[in-house]
Amino acid sequence: MAPRPRTKHPRGPHATNAAAAATAPTITAFRLFPTTFAIHPAPRHRGWMETTDERFAYRCLPLVMANQAGWIITSGRTVIARWSGGSGPDALTIRTPEDEEPPASSLFGYGILTWDVPFLFRTTPGYNLLARGPANWWKPGAIPLEGLVETDWSVATFTMNWKLLHPRRAVRFEPDDPVCMIVPQRRGELESFETGLRTLRSGPGLRKQYRAWEKARDAAVAVFQDPSRWPGGTPPFQLHYLRGTSPGGASAPEHQTKLALREFRSDGRRRSR
Repeated sequence: MAPRPRTKHPRGPHATNAAAAATAPTITAFRLFPTTFAIHPAPRHRGWMETTDERFAYRCLPLVMANQAGWIITSGRTVIARWSGGSGPDALTIRTPEDEEPPASSLFGYGILTWDVPFLFRTTPGYNLLARGPANWWKPGAIPLEGLVETDWSVATFTMNWKLLHPRRAVRFEPDDPVCMIVPQRRGELESFETGLRTLRSGPGLRKQYRAWEKARDAAVAVFQDPSRWPGGTPPFQLHYLRGTSPGGASAPEHQTKLALREFRSDGRRRSR
């Protein structure tokens, strides 16, 4: 019997990865001019989470995943804004510690601080960018205003706006503070979802699993609320979701505990300081 011929891979062992990369959706940021602004994958860490007891906030996996679900834009500059409470653009004063031209302005009035994002974004056809505030990160005295932009065709740049809340209170943005978070969305996908509302009784298998989880959760909360029952002085945590499991032992088929977004690659031009 003749030996079976070996299967050839003319495109090499990485053909599958190459094909996937060729069809993957893209986001490209075109830098309009030399700038201190930068774009990075959103980090998992938050300052306020670091200060929680034993950093317990990081045990909330949905919170940590949301932290990383996008790219952040930083200005690389310190900006201090103060709103007088008036409605005109001149009611907002903006300055830098060096008294240089700030990378933000007052265009709309009503205490709205506008960041002049120096990038023109281009996405794969059919994809928008949600420009929002950084997830689970806040700035005392100001809230971010979100916008959804069709970045697959528009040749206009977008701004990122923050609304100052308290008259005469200074709001300070540090160089590494994220002023914007961009999240791609497939256009039309939200509208394509079919929705339904049912009672839990209509899903007997799901109802049984939920009741088991509820019972385990109630027991964990009871112990959590009684420090005298904490082993070693450490509060207990129910880690089923973190591990991708249920009280009955079932496991999630595709469970994520972190995101690994790609960095925006530079075109080689030196960034100004």
